[in-house]
Amino acid sequence: MYDDTCRFLAEHFSTDFASWLLGKPVTMTELKPSELSLDPIRADALILLESDESVLHIEFQTLPKNNIPFRVLDYRVRMYRKDPTKPMRQVVIYLKQTGSQLVYQTSFTMERTRHEFDVIRLWEQPASLFLQYPGLLPFATLGQTANPAETLRQATEIVDRIEDPAIQANLTAAAAILAGLRLEQDVIYSLVRRDIMQESVIYRSIQEEAEARKQREIANNSLREGFPVEAVARITGLLIEEVQQLQQQLSESAES
Repeated sequence: MYDDTCRFLAEHFSTDFASWLLGKPVTMTELKPSELSLDPIRADALILLESDESVLHIEFQTLPKNNIPFRVLDYRVRMYRKDPTKPMRQVVIYLKQTGSQLVYQTSFTMERTRHEFDVIRLWEQPASLFLQYPGLLPFATLGQTANPAETLRQATEIVDRIEDPAIQANLTAAAAILAGLRLEQDVIYSLVRRDIMQESVIYRSIQEEAEARKQREIANNSLREGFPVEAVARITGLLIEEVQQLQQQLSESAES
């Protein structure tokens, strides 16, 4: 949920992200991981943005993982294979404060190989920074602030002044979702207009994904009980091919 929200913001407000991370408002387009040859790495937490001059690789992480430095190196090498002349800025952005030392790791080292990248810990960034750009407003509550609820209120006030209803709805939903990493839900809903939020693309996609997960869970339970594939498809609304794939995964899991 948090990864998808961050990727949506970076994709639709790339100029704001470029202003923040590259220091200038460059218009960038999304570069699909599959374009970098080889099989794509599991890419739910990253986005690649490309301009005529450079590539911006952003990894969003709620909590740190041991394999992040290698992922960063791998994508740098892939981009070099595609275009060895184009510079690439790589930034890992940690969303939620943690005591793990992994969030301070800024390089991958292996024998005589060393690759460096940048790390941003949102809780160390002044919240006021994110209030300067529309696409960064949803991050304000996660920034350095003594009163995150008040910061969320300030962000939503700015969002409310945006005239485009689609942008307003998407930023409202994103602000509410990301604030969940720091604030209780009742506090968030007292500050965010849920009617606007529910009109957003982000909110609808999350609802659809939640419904899909629920249907897959029902399908898995039904298959474990011995229901035929056709019956499970009829009950859940999934395609027969999808149910067959779930059945195969259950069989492989049972064998391992």
